[in-house]
Amino acid sequence: MKKCEVILGLGSNIGKRREYLRLAIAELEQYLENIRVSSIYESQALLPEGAPPEWDMPFYNMAIAGKTSLAPHDLLSAIKQIEQKLGRNKIANWSPRNIDIDILAMEDVVINSPDLSIPHTELLKRSFALVPLAEISPDWLHPIAQRTAKEIVTPHLLRGLVICKKPSLVGIINVTP
Repeated sequence: MKKCEVILGLGSNIGKRREYLRLAIAELEQYLENIRVSSIYESQALLPEGAPPEWDMPFYNMAIAGKTSLAPHDLLSAIKQIEQKLGRNKIANWSPRNIDIDILAMEDVVINSPDLSIPHTELLKRSFALVPLAEISPDWLHPIAQRTAKEIVTPHLLRGLVICKKPSLVGIINVTP
């Protein structure tokens, strides 16, 4: 398969959330090149009706984009292996997790299979995924909605999201004679 731009959503709401995101990116570097990283956003957990109160822990969310030569299902398989390696222990749907990695988009690819949907089926309803995606890939065209990410993100989507960290490049300059 030719190299294809993929956008992944990463989330964590257990333990050292920022560290789990960092570890996930490090693991994903073996499958992605030219990685771009969004800011980290904090949002409330989405919970199903009747969820235990202890599940109500805020998430750190972000998006990363890069080129991959993996086919969509092969990428999904690699992602599941990374989640397992990082100790993901999914008790039930919507339960807290130390790492969650979702394929949000893959250029203009549309897949609807029992185990994989691209673009992510809930993307347009989830500001915690859509806002970071638009930050790093504003011109990505949603293949079904036929609007770019920057057109989809409106000010009301920013409500409830808090930017926790904007990754930056840091350097040291020695100016001693």
